Amino acid sequence: SQYMQGLGYYTTNNYKTDYQFRAPKNAWDDSGIFAHWRNRPAGRPFFSVVNFTTTHESGLFEPYGFRKVEMRHYFSDDAERIAKLPRHPLEKTAESETAVHVPIDTEFPIPPYLPDTPAVRRDLWKMYNNLAEADRQIGAVLQQLKEYGLTENSIIFLYSDHGGPMPRQKRLIYDSGLKVPLIIRFPNGKKAGTIEERLVSFVDFAPTTLAMAGVPIPDYMQGDNFLDTSDEREYIYAAADRFDGFTDTIRAVRDHCYKYIRNYRPNDPYYLPVAYREKIPSMRELLALNAAGKLNEAQSQWFRKTKDAYELFNVCNDPYELSNLAYIKNYQNKRNEMESALNNWLKDIGDDPSRTERQLIATLWHDESTQPKTQAPELVIENGKAVIASETPGAFISFRYKEEKTSQNWQIYKEAQPIKPGLIEAVAHRPGYIESATTTLTVEKN
Repeated sequence: SQYMQGLGYYTTNNYKTDYQFRAPKNAWDDSGIFAHWRNRPAGRPFFSVVNFTTTHESGLFEPYGFRKVEMRHYFSDDAERIAKLPRHPLEKTAESETAVHVPIDTEFPIPPYLPDTPAVRRDLWKMYNNLAEADRQIGAVLQQLKEYGLTENSIIFLYSDHGGPMPRQKRLIYDSGLKVPLIIRFPNGKKAGTIEERLVSFVDFAPTTLAMAGVPIPDYMQGDNFLDTSDEREYIYAAADRFDGFTDTIRAVRDHCYKYIRNYRPNDPYYLPVAYREKIPSMRELLALNAAGKLNEAQSQWFRKTKDAYELFNVCNDPYELSNLAYIKNYQNKRNEMESALNNWLKDIGDDPSRTERQLIATLWHDESTQPKTQAPELVIENGKAVIASETPGAFISFRYKEEKTSQNWQIYKEAQPIKPGLIEAVAHRPGYIESATTTLTVEKN
């Protein structure tokens, strides 16, 4: 978003901010429940993210209902109505008031790792009903683009941030946790109705977006421009470490038909008792059935007390990843190929899975015992321009003219700025560090 902002785009995020670190002030022109591309200055292009959390795993919690905060999508031009919505995501509609888009007696396909019980069937119905509701919310946002005459000037990406919300889906490195939908709509029907089979990873989104904006991709970005068909991915990669209050260390590589997983803590169980997940009725059902010895082989795999150090699956023939091929003689060449690809990736990105969380933090904080603070920027006037700098390497600098009523937003500092009368504020922030104190300078009128 900072790169797009620097290119002149009005950048907005509505409204989830799960970055895993505090974002710099200039991460977005606007971020929050009211953030919207319609608030941009006239004629300015926009880069906007809209989050739909109706399908979040908390949507399976009892009592069932839709998150009230998500109703904003139906009247996002009306700030007064949005302001009246409860902000907490667990405040839901009463089940009696919740729209039923999918008949409750619909028969859904049940993955083999889940038992066919009333609790599981009810959670699957909730999941599909939530999907149908989210589909309507997405339609409402797309309708706004149409009403503003912007549909044919916009490229639209639709994707989720992880796999499904059911047990053995979210947080897992199997395809049930990694595989997500991706739909792209280009203006004027370009490529309409086509399906691409290439491999795409989330790290590809940033370079692809910059390429579409017509700017060079920074060397430090690990992803690829996936719209460049001359150099398609052979593999995608995945990692899993922290799960709320628990940690594990897992790495994976996948090609079109095979997934190779390396478990660095094989003596730890597959299943981790994440309290948030255990609020899902079907999760509690699984735990009860497992304790009673009533799960079949496929359903009980997740509850093994130890893990295979190496796992290899033919995901084309075994999409639920239940048959480990890593120790079968005929698959050793494939295992070695995938192992080599994984090792190359770990080396390329500087990932040492043997490093503990504490060691990783020490590296990020340069061995300081407490979280370091970004150095406050120096703000001086040179040759009639404001020059701002921070001694902290990698820090982003944000600045604004406090009294300027036309723009209260923090701006990215890239080069010396022409000065204006009034109070200039500047803040420096390196992600992972504490934000600096604010530096101010008053420019007097001549």
